[in-house]
This record gives sequence, C-alpha cells and structure tokens, in this order.
Amino acid sequence: MDLPNLLVENLSTIGIHEPTPIQKRAIPYALSGNDVLGLAQTGTGKTAAFAIPIAAHLLNKYEKTEAKCARGLILAPTRELAKQISENIRSFVQSSRLKIGIVVGGVSIKTQIKRLSKGTDILVATPGRLIDLLDRDAISLNRTSFLVLDEADQMLDLGFVHSLRKIATFLPEKRQTMLFSATMPKQIHELAKSFLSQPKHVEVARSGKVADKILQCVNFVVKAEKNRLLINLLSKHNDELALVFSRTKYGAERLSKTLLKAGFSVSSIHGNKSQGQRERALKAFRKGDIKILVATDVAARGLDIPTVKHVYNFDLPNVPENYVHRIGRTARAGSDGCAIAFCTVDEMNELKSIEKIIGSKIPVSSGEPWDASINHLNKARKAKKHRHKKFNRGKKSLQNSKKTSSVKNEVNGLKRSKASTSAA
Repeated sequence: MDLPNLLVENLSTIGIHEPTPIQKRAIPYALSGNDVLGLAQTGTGKTAAFAIPIAAHLLNKYEKTEAKCARGLILAPTRELAKQISENIRSFVQSSRLKIGIVVGGVSIKTQIKRLSKGTDILVATPGRLIDLLDRDAISLNRTSFLVLDEADQMLDLGFVHSLRKIATFLPEKRQTMLFSATMPKQIHELAKSFLSQPKHVEVARSGKVADKILQCVNFVVKAEKNRLLINLLSKHNDELALVFSRTKYGAERLSKTLLKAGFSVSSIHGNKSQGQRERALKAFRKGDIKILVATDVAARGLDIPTVKHVYNFDLPNVPENYVHRIGRTARAGSDGCAIAFCTVDEMNELKSIEKIIGSKIPVSSGEPWDASINHLNKARKAKKHRHKKFNRGKKSLQNSKKTSSVKNEVNGLKRSKASTSAA
C-alpha cells in the first residue's frame, strides 16, 4: 500500500504491521477513491480500514481547514464508539498537522461550538449531536470530501435513519463515502443505494461468526437465582476483568448496586449515565481500577479493551446479532476469552435464535434446557394472569362507575327534595 511515511511509522509504533482481512481488501479501493460497502464484525479492524485511507488522502494533499468546516466526517451510533474512533485516528496521525474533532451528546454543546469554529480535518460524530450543531449553524459540511457511516445497522436500530437522511442534505454530492455494517438487512441496502455511488463490496466474515478463541457456555437458571449464580461465578476470577450485559438500563443499575453490596469493585454504563460518568467508568475499567463493568448494549460494539477475559450475558439480547457483538468484547487481539450466558425459561426463544445465527449449539455449563412445554405453560400462565388483572381492573372500574352513579342519584334526589320544600 502506498501510504505516507509518517502514517506508516505511526502504525508501526502502535503495533500495526500487517493488515487484517478487511483492511487488506477495503484500503486499496478507498485509496483509489472508490465508495466502499463493507460487511464485517466488530473487532476486525474496520476503524483502520476507513481511517487509514482518509488520513493518507489528507496528509498527501494538506490544506488549512476553513472555519466551521470538516474535510472528513465519520458517523458512529454511540458516544463510546465515537470516542474510540477519534482516539485511534489521533494515534494514526500523531505529529502531523491534521486536527481530529469529536462531537457527541451528554457534554456541553457550547464547548463543541467553540472548537468547531476553527474547523477540523476529521470530525467524528453521533448523528443527534451533529444535527443540533447543523441547526445552530455551528458546522458546515459543504466542503466535506469524505463520509463514513460506521456500524450502520446499529444506527438504524437506534432510529437514526431520518437523522442520516437529513445530514445527507448538507453534504456535497461529489464525495467519497464508505459504509460499514456488521449485518446487511434490507434497510442497509436501501441506505447504501441513497448514500453510495457504484461501491466496491467487501465482505470478510459472515454475520454470526464468533471468534475462534471464545469459549462459550450457557447456564439454565430460574430468574430468582440469577444474582446468586453471577456472584458465585464472578468470585472465581476476582483479579480478571469481566463485562456483564443487562437488557435494560434500570436492570444494569440495579445489578451494579447488587454486586457492589456483595463486595465487588464495579461500575455501570447505560443511557441514563452522563457522558462524564460513562467515560470515568470506562477509564477505571480499562486501567483495572474496577474489575466488573455492568452495561447495556451501548458497550456491545466498538469497546476495545484487550484485557477483558469474561463476558456475561446476564440477560440474553432480544436481537440475536447483539449476542455476537457482546461476546466480541473478549478474546481481542488474538487472546483467549470466555462468554457465559444465563437463560431463564422465558428466554428459550432468544437462545434458539442466537444458536441459529451462530450456527452451533452453545455448550451447557449448568442446569437443564427448559422443556418447550414448560416454556409454553409459563407463557400461558403469564397471559392468564394478565387477563385476570385486566378483568379485575374492568370490574373495579365498573364498581367505581356504579358508586359514582349512585352518589349522583343521591345528590339529584336531595336537590329535588330541596326544590319541593322551597316551592311549598
């Protein structure tokens, strides 16, 4: 690859000597100016696949950035991923004159407006905050030559499709665009058609491919015993980093407090945390000051901490692809890792969907697979309970209605009695 010397030196310094499969296939197309549509899982080196060619173009044709302008724009679905991308690119172009900016929600927009006033070479942004800045005329994209949509499928899952289309109206038609996604549903193809022009297709791993060095297992457990089982398993590796996934932000916070009471060094990240809180938690986890991080799927993609040895799916994800993204947080950079899943009777359908997408059965560590009839019976009981509650609410409402009607009748009777007395 014909790259600037400074870029090659920086890559060597940070330990990148040979390209990964996605980099080997995508970078030559991007260096040639082609649009690129890439299908690859997280942890395959996608950031370098799009960042290296953009950096090479900007270093070879350096221009002083204009006020409020960005020469390259990279859109990411979450704050954590945006921050990681910006940090990686800074390491690629260190000691150069290129300026790397980042704008995400959860922090002061006034500070971001001030920084953008001088312009930036590469801007990494989340869609929501970028639109806030565009609406305030704090950033101009009319001179943006490079656009990247990273983890495009997750951006669609988070409801950013309208935001992306709005951002597109601010961009020049003549630009180079790269779109990377871990999955390729129909909506991604439609998005690609509207953003890309005659793209080169690059695919390096099928959806659902799990890293070879991840040791997977599943524990069949009743819901009431999940906390106890987790505490027991975590206590067996106190000195190793563990990432625990919960389905909801409330569940993540509640679980974090439970583990803290049990004596573990733990923190949590989810949508209810401020950007500062999330960054402090990640920094402490990365340094090993805390050993356990409880998270929602905001940490399922892009989180690159090579020392994470264990990933727990405390709750199985509703979207089976997210299981692959979650456990991809371990066994990074060729190391080994463990992925431990918990499965209650209500989660059997989720487990079956996960096993279907990864193409194999997950070995059982404890408990027995829930029988389909038990699962069906449990759901029937829930439905019956729901109907019973609904009936009771209706019955109570009818009783209240009758009481109200009775009171009204009594009041009206008193009024008529009063009127008769007055007439007499």
